[in-house]
Amino acid sequence: MNPDHPHPLPRTVLVAITKHGAAQAATLARALPGASVCVAARFADACAGLPNPVLAYDGPLKEQIGELFAQFDQIVFFVSLGAVVRLIAPHLKNKDEDPGVLVVDDAGQFAIPVLSGHVGGANAMAETVAALLGATAVLTTASDVGRTIPVDILGRELGWQVEAPKLNITRVSAAVINEEPVALVQEAGSPHWWTRPTPLPPNIHRHARLEDVDLARYRAVLWITHRPVDDALWQTLHERLVVYRPPQPAETGAPTGVAA
Repeated sequence: MNPDHPHPLPRTVLVAITKHGAAQAATLARALPGASVCVAARFADACAGLPNPVLAYDGPLKEQIGELFAQFDQIVFFVSLGAVVRLIAPHLKNKDEDPGVLVVDDAGQFAIPVLSGHVGGANAMAETVAALLGATAVLTTASDVGRTIPVDILGRELGWQVEAPKLNITRVSAAVINEEPVALVQEAGSPHWWTRPTPLPPNIHRHARLEDVDLARYRAVLWITHRPVDDALWQTLHERLVVYRPPQPAETGAPTGVAA
C-alpha cells in the first residue's frame, strides 16, 4: 500500500460483450495490469496474451452480474448505457455497498459513471479510464461539474473518516453545491486536501478554530478535527454540520488542534 494513499487500489473488472468492446477492454487491461477481464467467450481471443485474469463466459451476461458485484469494487462495462442500467438494476443496494460502475462506448470515446460516482469511486475511475484511452470522462455529479468540495468523500485519499448522519451529508452537500455560505474549519490533518487547479469556491470560508466561526452566518459547517463533538453542538447546528476525522499523528497518538 502506498503510504501517500492509505486505501488499497480497487478491485477492478473490465466487461465486454461485443468484438469491438472486447478489443477496447484488452487495450485498457494492458494499461491496468491489476484489473480482471470478463468477456463473452466467442470474443476471448482479443485477450490472448494478457497477463490479466480473464473470465470467458458463455450464456447471457446477466448471469454474471451478481458475482461481479460481489467480487469487485469497480466495474467498467464496454456495453451500452441502457443495457447496463437494466443489467445492474436487480443488484442495487445502496451507495455505501454498491461498486462503482461506469460505461465506455465501443469506440472508446466516452467514459460515463453510472453508479456510486463518489463513494464507490466511479467518477475517479472514469477520469483514469478516459486518460488511458484518450477518451472524455462524462461526469454529472454536481460537485465535480461545479469543481467544489465533495462533502461525502472529502479527505478520503488521506484516510479521513466522515462523522455525520446521512441527512447532514445531504443537507451540507446541497449548501456547498448551491453556493450558500459554508464554513470550513480545519484544526487537524494535512492541509493539502484541495488538489484541483482552481481556488476554493468563494462560498467556502476557511477558519482555523471553531470558536472563530459565527455559526449564524453559515448554512453549513465542515469541521476537520480530532476534538470530540458534544450533543449540544449537534443540536445547535442541527443538519448543518459534517465532521471529518483525520488519522491521529503516528508519532504521538495524541489529538492535534485546539483543546476544547
